[in-house]
Amino acid sequence: MSDPFHQLAPFVQEYIRRERWDELRPVQLAAIPAILDSEDHVLLCSSTASGKTEAAFLPIISELLERPPNSIGALYISPLKALINDQFQRLEDLLAGSDIPLQAWHGDIAQGPKQRFLREGRGILQITPESLEAMLLRRHLDLGRLFHDLRFVVVDEVHALINSDRGRQVLCHLQRLERFQERPPRRIGLSATIGEPQLVAAWLGGDGERPARVIGEKQGRRRAQLGLEHFILPQEEGAGEAEDDAHDEEDQAFHEHMAQLVAAWPKTLVFVNTRAMTEEIVYNLKQRRRNERDSTIHAHHGNVAADMREDAEADMRDATRHSCVVATVTLELGIDIGALDQVLQVNSTNSVSSLIQRLGRSGRRDNPPRLFLYSTEDEPLANAHPAERVPWGLLQAIAIVQLYHEERWVEPPQIPALPTSLLVQQTLSVLAGAGGFQPRELARQVLPLAPFTGIGQDQYRELLLHMLERDLLQRTVYGELLIGLKGERIVNDWHFYATFETPQEYVVRAGAREIGSLHDAPPVGEVFRLAGLAWEVTELDEARHIVFVRNARGRTPASWTGEGPPLHHRIAQRVLQVLVEDAQYPWLQPGAQKRLASARQLARASNFNCQMLHKTGRRSGLLLPWSGTREVSTLQLLLKRIGLTCNVIARPYALKINGGDQADLRERFAQLLQNMPDAATLAADIPATELPRGKFDRHVPESLLRAAWAADGLDVRGARQILEQALAGD
Repeated sequence: MSDPFHQLAPFVQEYIRRERWDELRPVQLAAIPAILDSEDHVLLCSSTASGKTEAAFLPIISELLERPPNSIGALYISPLKALINDQFQRLEDLLAGSDIPLQAWHGDIAQGPKQRFLREGRGILQITPESLEAMLLRRHLDLGRLFHDLRFVVVDEVHALINSDRGRQVLCHLQRLERFQERPPRRIGLSATIGEPQLVAAWLGGDGERPARVIGEKQGRRRAQLGLEHFILPQEEGAGEAEDDAHDEEDQAFHEHMAQLVAAWPKTLVFVNTRAMTEEIVYNLKQRRRNERDSTIHAHHGNVAADMREDAEADMRDATRHSCVVATVTLELGIDIGALDQVLQVNSTNSVSSLIQRLGRSGRRDNPPRLFLYSTEDEPLANAHPAERVPWGLLQAIAIVQLYHEERWVEPPQIPALPTSLLVQQTLSVLAGAGGFQPRELARQVLPLAPFTGIGQDQYRELLLHMLERDLLQRTVYGELLIGLKGERIVNDWHFYATFETPQEYVVRAGAREIGSLHDAPPVGEVFRLAGLAWEVTELDEARHIVFVRNARGRTPASWTGEGPPLHHRIAQRVLQVLVEDAQYPWLQPGAQKRLASARQLARASNFNCQMLHKTGRRSGLLLPWSGTREVSTLQLLLKRIGLTCNVIARPYALKINGGDQADLRERFAQLLQNMPDAATLAADIPATELPRGKFDRHVPESLLRAAWAADGLDVRGARQILEQALAGD
């Protein structure tokens, strides 16, 4: 086999020499022949900063140079505008001096460069899913000219797309574009470490007509520096506490410990699970480092203004600055923020995938990744039930680390059978782009799209009739379906391009500068935290949705709330193992070791090592399902069906079941097992107002929503197993 380096075009080889690369990385060496010597789709699956982007584009650019296409030659799709901007700079350097145009395309790019690129109609186009939706809808007549000779589609951050309507939207886009192409292009996916990569590769391939291969790094045990400490924090005591008030000793210890770690290394990225905690951490770090002029602490989340997030990213890339960014998921993906010294994680993630993605942000430039986890726990009330005194977050953090360390286990993708919200959007988009179709032809355009292969003709007919009744569609005297008046209002709103909700928010301004946004407008005079600082509301413009503020002082509340993603049942089972085994984990710090020991002692004393019903009161019992969020939510619906109510002590680990003593509950469990309803019957019991709904599901008939929830939201088999094991445990 020839040297992969010499398979690259001379222009690309010269770039590598000019940049003084010592060698190509393993994923690049494997990707070059996979892309140049085959016609397969390719999934490049390796850790953050392993060179995946170059692994894809070095051979792609070589191909475009050797055999120039007659249209746009490569399409790069990314879920983040910031990631497109970052990759644009890297590709621009690589393409300097070549004849290959490069264009970034999203809502922040000026129209002039976009129009010039479209007139020329060749090169490499970088685009978000939303902008590609707009192009399919608004430039339908130009699609053949622009994409008829498209050779490659690169989909970045596949692991972040596969479980969402955005990812399924991208699959629809690619199939819709194929109708204008001489030959379907190769698909190249870029992903961090994922579970069941062959399944992900098949998802990327779409219709399965072309093989999809996986190029992954060897699953060696990369050394990492790891630690975890646990703190019991006081219960929240409300807002408005003065800046110099004394805080609880344990609360002080938690923030002081983090401040010392941040001070010890030049570049730190702190991940938290909520925007409110982001603001809390930034506030406390700033308080402890207020006199250090060479140190900067930034908040980075979706409600911080884009230019302030960009300032934070630039500050982290500046090697002369001592910097720390506290972020939510906004920095989990591969935006370049330079070489990090360490990553801190506050409280457990809800998935192994998320943890290893965050771990991968550090350890660049051949240094081992360094991750320190914090587990915090509200101080239990004096009369708390034993299940409320278990540090579930600590156990979950240990379980997630051990699952990856011991087994290299990562959550498999969850692919829905009935993505109804996306079905509405794509139906409207296809119709609006083409002008109109007969119903059967519309079905032939929409239902073969990869996300909709589980949707039957009768179900689609039901949806179309419902959309006709609601004036989203209208029918001509010749039977052709067109966009209706209500449908036109939906399609002509720029929010239509996104598959996710984009609620109108209040912009926060301090003078002429935008600070960020809020979901709700606080009253004049109220003080709140945003972007790591305290602000007092001075004026409220309801008509323009603007909150005017000035700097304030003091400790103030942050008002964001929200639940994390569902927990996989494998994690819950590993939590049980952590609780009952005697294994010691050398990476635990003293406080975490002590708290784990006390939790195990409590579990033994309370017999928490099985799913039996534990007595909590005269007419209630405690159930520990040791299963995932989906199975436990299904169990709650089943119990509600037979007149039992559940109080969640710790989701999904502990349920208090009300409605009978232990003997009564066991009898009713047994009866339920004898007459277990199927998912469709159970979904029919859910009140219409409680049915989970995606962005466009308000335009879906209730019967189809229930079918979707039965297929994709419930796990009756898993709930049955919980009941069977609970009775066996007794």
